[in-house]
Amino acid sequence: MLRVLAVDDERPALEELLYLLRSDPRISRAEGATDATEALRRISHALDAGPDGDEGIDVVFLDIHMAGLTGLDVARLLARFSEPPLIVFVTAHEGFAVRAFDLKAVDYVLKPVRRERLAEAVRRAGDLVGAAREPRPPRAEPQVTAPVHSAAEQIPVELGGVTRFIPIDAVTYVEAQGDYARLHTENGSHLVRIPLSTLEERWASRGFVRIHRSHLVALARIDELRLDAGTTTVRVGTAELAVSRRHSRQLRELLMRHPRS
Repeated sequence: MLRVLAVDDERPALEELLYLLRSDPRISRAEGATDATEALRRISHALDAGPDGDEGIDVVFLDIHMAGLTGLDVARLLARFSEPPLIVFVTAHEGFAVRAFDLKAVDYVLKPVRRERLAEAVRRAGDLVGAAREPRPPRAEPQVTAPVHSAAEQIPVELGGVTRFIPIDAVTYVEAQGDYARLHTENGSHLVRIPLSTLEERWASRGFVRIHRSHLVALARIDELRLDAGTTTVRVGTAELAVSRRHSRQLRELLMRHPRS
């Protein structure tokens, strides 16, 4: 049984879609949201509660043209989560199909919505959700090959009286510590006598962005973006970092313009 969220900023269209969804015996719960902000809040709560939580959402039936964030924007943001719900676009516009499927949409349903066509989208989503719920045999850990870096892409750090060179691309985020900065990598951290503001300026072209007065993050290293009750956080590896209100909107826009492959 599927748990779904329908999102459309036109209430009559939303109510019609919810009526059709609730009439499908394969759907156990169908709720609605009239804007992207409300939808993201509900999805964030559902992900925090886990797949077996009372607020779980398996599929989002998403309109494209909405005030504020569009459905495509919402899909790009959800792609940053580790286990996002499936997406079915429901729209009156044919011209966004290619972009929709680039965002891994399950289906693309045109308005006015026909019951038979919506049932097919539900079937496709149900097949994928069912397959994901099946237990999988354990698999061997993949072997990771370290990237090759040139000397021009490295930064010197002092360690026990010895100068070593750390590849800049190995830095996941940077933490301000007074006039110093602590460089965090997957293998540890290193303190350098460089202010965070200086690194922000030098490394902007390398994809590092300021998310807080205390943190600079490599955009490509952000694994998850979470929106919860007006607060924004990102997960970088095992670290969860707060995003200030000042930097939150800019970060979301950057993530949408540069989706992670």
